[in-house]
Amino acid sequence: MSDTARLHLVPVRSRQARDFVRAWHRHHPPPAGQIFAVGAADDAGVLRAVAIVGRPVARHLDDGATLEVTRTASDGTRNTNSLLYGASWRAAKALGYRRLITYTQEGESGASLRGAAWRVIAHRPPRAGWHTASRPRAGHGNDHTARFLWEAP
Repeated sequence: MSDTARLHLVPVRSRQARDFVRAWHRHHPPPAGQIFAVGAADDAGVLRAVAIVGRPVARHLDDGATLEVTRTASDGTRNTNSLLYGASWRAAKALGYRRLITYTQEGESGASLRGAAWRVIAHRPPRAGWHTASRPRAGHGNDHTARFLWEAP
């Protein structure tokens, strides 16, 4: 796709969003649930990126007024994630939510979030993950990784 091709927002069904994340996300599987998903398509109608928005993963942030962008995935087309972060916030506000958050891992630039005017509100240090002897859980490759918590403007 040329850098001059225009992108536009498209509705994305849950299954299509999960399949896109499965195909294009670097280090996470698709999330278990969602409130809504939105996509970015090119002039030919080819889906280039998706954002999945759901309830916050952290229970203490799940206050009924907050949503979390739990995944974005792109085929590498420029500016898709910034477009989707902005659209996700507009959609969340239209649904009555007052806050939208997301996380990046240490080492990710956050350029798409800054491009959509989001701001870092917290740094989360690395943690071992959720695996315990009494409740074994498979890791997803991101244990022991510091993260940054971002908030929509």
